[in-house]
Amino acid sequence: MKKLKSILAITILAITFTACSSDDDSPAPVNQEEVITTLIATLSSTSGNITMTYRDLDGDGPDAAVVTVSSALAANATYAGSLDLLNETESPAESITAEIEEEDDEHQFFFSSALVSSAYADMDGDGNPVGLAFTLTTGDVGTGNLTITLRHEPSKSAEGVSDGNIANAGGETDIAVTFPIVVQ
Repeated sequence: MKKLKSILAITILAITFTACSSDDDSPAPVNQEEVITTLIATLSSTSGNITMTYRDLDGDGPDAAVVTVSSALAANATYAGSLDLLNETESPAESITAEIEEEDDEHQFFFSSALVSSAYADMDGDGNPVGLAFTLTTGDVGTGNLTITLRHEPSKSAEGVSDGNIANAGGETDIAVTFPIVVQ
């Protein structure tokens, strides 16, 4: 009988410790990095639209990404820009733009070019820039590149980040695309 009581006591203790485990010990859910196969930048001005497209359907596979720019940019002009991002490995294609809009406090685009300047035209709920909407201003005639980078969980309060300086942003790069551009 004494042996039975000991076994019963150990069983009750084991159940008690298991039942009282804290949910706080479980790991926090991980926000998976987005799969982005396609980035489309649309630039609109009074003289028409320009579309810049990056498409890499096999990711790190053997096929190179396809990068196209529909036409040259006009010198000394301002364009209203918008970005659309897709995951085309799904059918129908999944809009990553919608996910970025929902998690705008965790994302920011950065624009880098010696040939054009950019400014943010959209903000997250805390008043920090996002970059799905932007303006692009050209200067004199020339050729160069425009690099668009999306950072996940950047430090939006770090020095210069709200002005578009990626140097102190931190976070993870979801996508970085370089478009060859001509200003004429």
